Amino acid sequence: MKIHHIAIICSDYVASKRFYTEIIGLNIIREAYREERKSYKLDLAIGDHYVIELFSFPDPPQRPSRPEACGLRHLAFSVENVTIKRNELISKGLICEEIRIDEFTGKEFFFTQDPDQLPLEFYEI
Repeated sequence: MKIHHIAIICSDYVASKRFYTEIIGLNIIREAYREERKSYKLDLAIGDHYVIELFSFPDPPQRPSRPEACGLRHLAFSVENVTIKRNELISKGLICEEIRIDEFTGKEFFFTQDPDQLPLEFYEI
């Protein structure tokens, strides 16, 4: 029917929580600390649409993302204007790639990454 949510395990919960809420601008639905797992679980939304579960676990293993490895390649967010979004993210200290054009759709997009180097794409709708 549709994707319900995406789960992300981070290495630094405080940094990733700040990144996804203050930099990217996702809204917190709920936050819980699970003592038995020594793990935070943060449910995040775009507007009121639940989209990401952010988890912390003690000492999670690294997952390679470059060169491109098997598995999840990137997470893409729709935006109305990639130039405005790119400038906003740069003003908040992110390093963003140059804007490119999708050869199949003619739409503009660019990439940046989260604190654990998960590639994030911003794609103009």
